[in-house]
Amino acid sequence: MKEQFNTALGNLVDKLIGWFNTIIENIPNFILAILVMIASYFAAKYVGRLVKRLVSRRIHQDSIKNAISRVVAVVVVALGLFIALGVLNLGKALTSLLAGAGVVGLAIGLALQGTLANTFAGLILSFRKKIQIGNWVETTGYSGEVMDINLKDFTLKEADNNIVIIPNKTILENPIKNYSLTTKMRIFLECGVGYESDLEKVQQLTKEVIATTFDQVKSVDDVEFYFTEFGDSSINYLCRFWIDAESMLEKMKAKTTAIIEIKKAYDKEGINIPFPIRTLQFDNSLDIKGNSKAQSTTQNEK
Repeated sequence: MKEQFNTALGNLVDKLIGWFNTIIENIPNFILAILVMIASYFAAKYVGRLVKRLVSRRIHQDSIKNAISRVVAVVVVALGLFIALGVLNLGKALTSLLAGAGVVGLAIGLALQGTLANTFAGLILSFRKKIQIGNWVETTGYSGEVMDINLKDFTLKEADNNIVIIPNKTILENPIKNYSLTTKMRIFLECGVGYESDLEKVQQLTKEVIATTFDQVKSVDDVEFYFTEFGDSSINYLCRFWIDAESMLEKMKAKTTAIIEIKKAYDKEGINIPFPIRTLQFDNSLDIKGNSKAQSTTQNEK
């Protein structure tokens, strides 16, 4: 029993001595690994700030800039960790760490599939020059001013001051109309005049009103005017002209101004804008005769 105890104690001492020798031999590597981690930490902070400055030239959203700088900082720290493990000759630990990170990353990706999709969509939208904060856009049935683009959603403010929050993935997968990309918009104005109207006079008067009302319309020739159909109660026409505008609100205001001025001109010249009229005709003579005959028949029977 005593010999077994001495043997076990000797083995333990040999193990401890071996570990101590290994620690002594690897002290330089351990110190170097610590220095690598410290250097990677400060390098991550510096690179993160540098990336944030570079990204600020293209992106104005603070949430997007902070997210990109943090991701870059995490990547730099991860590289420093892998280098430190390599310095310590922990190749097996490094392989196990990479394998575990892959499995965990796959599980997180499956669990947060929708969130990650919105995050990457937000990053893509932030780098798109054709979609900027302040633009007036129309997408997925909503129209308004772009208020914010973050890592989760796309925020619009509609003309009635309502806020619409749309997931970034939906914006990226659907068509989007950006009114702010062009400095001009076309106004379409439809109306009708009475059949008794002088059509040539209506055409000339309408074009003159548009040309004098809007500074963007240089001459009468810039206004398009077409009669479209013989309607039920009026002869209908389509008038088109261009204005300088970048939002739907400006377009609606211009159309309102055009309607007011055209109505004033028509009233002054006596041009009628008719509305549908339905005439009901009742043949009372038949009813009266029918009623009188029925009454006389009833009296005779009595």
